[in-house]
Amino acid sequence: MAEQTKKSLGLLDATSLVAGSMIGSGIFIVTAEMSRGLGASGWILFLWILTGFITILAALSYGELAGMMPQAGGQYVYIQRAYGKFMSFLYGWSVFTVIQTGVIAAVGVAFAKYTAVFFPALNNAIIEPFPETPVTYGQLLAIASIALLTWMNGRGVQNGKVIQMVFTSAKIMALLALIVLGLAIGLQTDVFFDNMKNMWDASSVELKETGEWIKTPLTGLALMGALGTAIIAPLFSSDAWNNVTFIASEIDNPKKNIPLSLLWGTVIVTIVYLLANLAYMALLPIHGDHAGSTPTELGIMFATEERVGAAAASVIFGDIGLYLMAGLIMVSTFGCNNGLILSGARLYYAMAKDGLFFQSAGKLNRFSVPGTALWIQFIWSSLLCLSGKYGDLLVYATFVSLIFYILTIAGVIVLRKKEPDTERPYKVWAYPFLPIVYIVITSAICVCLLIYKTNSAGLGLVIVLLGVPVYFFANKNGKQ
Repeated sequence: MAEQTKKSLGLLDATSLVAGSMIGSGIFIVTAEMSRGLGASGWILFLWILTGFITILAALSYGELAGMMPQAGGQYVYIQRAYGKFMSFLYGWSVFTVIQTGVIAAVGVAFAKYTAVFFPALNNAIIEPFPETPVTYGQLLAIASIALLTWMNGRGVQNGKVIQMVFTSAKIMALLALIVLGLAIGLQTDVFFDNMKNMWDASSVELKETGEWIKTPLTGLALMGALGTAIIAPLFSSDAWNNVTFIASEIDNPKKNIPLSLLWGTVIVTIVYLLANLAYMALLPIHGDHAGSTPTELGIMFATEERVGAAAASVIFGDIGLYLMAGLIMVSTFGCNNGLILSGARLYYAMAKDGLFFQSAGKLNRFSVPGTALWIQFIWSSLLCLSGKYGDLLVYATFVSLIFYILTIAGVIVLRKKEPDTERPYKVWAYPFLPIVYIVITSAICVCLLIYKTNSAGLGLVIVLLGVPVYFFANKNGKQ
């Protein structure tokens, strides 16, 4: 057994991990739901820009913490240093039960879903142990893909590094091709300009029990509520940027490279996401017809199975566009899960070292990686794949993530007061203005979610609070 991890990752590898963990399936899907909730191109683009802005703010603040504490575990370590063992356990508990494993399961199922475009039999049920919860071949493929990535990452960080670099490069280049071709073709038509004519006239559409879609104009508080709930989609699509901090002990010169990778990775993905949405709006009308039969008739709002990216590709390439986009999303989701699997196990490794997770998860295998932690993560992720609840878990996960992001970034201010003399190789710009701006904006989003998505947000809080008795059971003395 190895005694310590190896520093095998440079700045380019770390940046690839940030960008690759962020880009999954969301960018190809969530704009459809956003358009039904807001109905106006200006507000949709505003939310993507706002998401990018607050993600970059968070990354800048994390850079200071990463420079101070370049150990495996990342955010878990930062929270423990600022608030103590109890709060860091609640974060680790939430990551294991919902945030990391839930997203791994969902991304794995998304991979299988788009593989089914080529092999429709994957949608067939094998057994149905409970009413309306069949186990499909697709779910087994999702589990198999997670197992393969777990095994490869268990054989050394070099394997994960190569996979991450190859798949991140491929999906960014493919996205850029979609953007360039989409804008080049789309701007030759009137679609983009029609979408921009009434870009701030917000409205929502809702399917009634009668089968009719009812359109409701949005102004004032109704518009604020719609914005506060619609932003959950781009926030989920932009999440997991912090995963690079989990693997800090395996990054060369982490005090410099982690802050830089956080900045460059989030900036690259923010620009790509914004351009992708501009390409969608150049190719597809926002207000489509739910009874339409072609991508342009259905538009962004009613894209088949919400596959906006596939609809856009169909306009560019014709019928083959569906298969090209399915292949791109397979590449994207596989690479995304590699980053999530690679980094997540390092957090459980750090928890085990503190006596707050399975003891065996705190050991390195002969390849100097936490192999047992990787396989424990695989087991729980696989169960979530079979549960049929992963879609709901994404909502809970994003809300819970925001809570801990707020807590962690507030930790920058807490540690400036608690440890004023500690070395800080990197200091957040415009302190304390930027951290406070992030905290205010994301707190407002959380309040909106509690008001307008009470069940989902409330269940997210319940999941966090379930960790309280678990903590006191695992740490019987209750020491913090």
